[in-house]
Amino acid sequence: MRIHTPNKGMIGQIYFLSRFPAMALQLRVYVPPHPLIQHWLAVARDASTPDVLFRSAMTELGRWLTYEAIRDWLPTINAEVNTPLAPCSATFVNPEVPIAVVPVLRAGLALLEGAQALLPLASIYHIGVVRNEETLEPSIYLNKFPPQFSSETRILITEPMLATGGTMSTVMTELTQRGAAPENIRIISVVTARLPYKDLA
Repeated sequence: MRIHTPNKGMIGQIYFLSRFPAMALQLRVYVPPHPLIQHWLAVARDASTPDVLFRSAMTELGRWLTYEAIRDWLPTINAEVNTPLAPCSATFVNPEVPIAVVPVLRAGLALLEGAQALLPLASIYHIGVVRNEETLEPSIYLNKFPPQFSSETRILITEPMLATGGTMSTVMTELTQRGAAPENIRIISVVTARLPYKDLA
């Protein structure tokens, strides 16, 4: 897994927090090298792309960024299944560990369809954040989070663009106040400025 230290705006990235022994949580940024992600990024960023194709590109980016984000992240269990020839060992995603997808309204909905294709049983919790025109501070106008999350819940946040990081900091605060463990939260984003990294770290 390649970890990039951001110095300019980046595209097609996954954010996650890692906890190392005797260390605080650390923000990690991963830019997947998958050629399909690169392809759909190019389609989405092309000014001549028709609206219908742009929407398809965002769906595909939601799919492939989610695929990369959940690699080595979903909890699994070992079991045994009976094949037509003989029993064999098998691995399943652990159904007892909750999975949630959090689209940040409204733009996060563009990536939701692709994410749901890979996580069809995940719970969906919407949150809407708007910037106050006077104070420039983010404020929540819709919050469908449950009162409490299990600390084991895997949470995937979909937000196509990170500009200042204020919205994402607000969402993270709302999640952690309800028991979500930061190390079990991942964010998929299509484009971002440099500034959010400092606010989210």
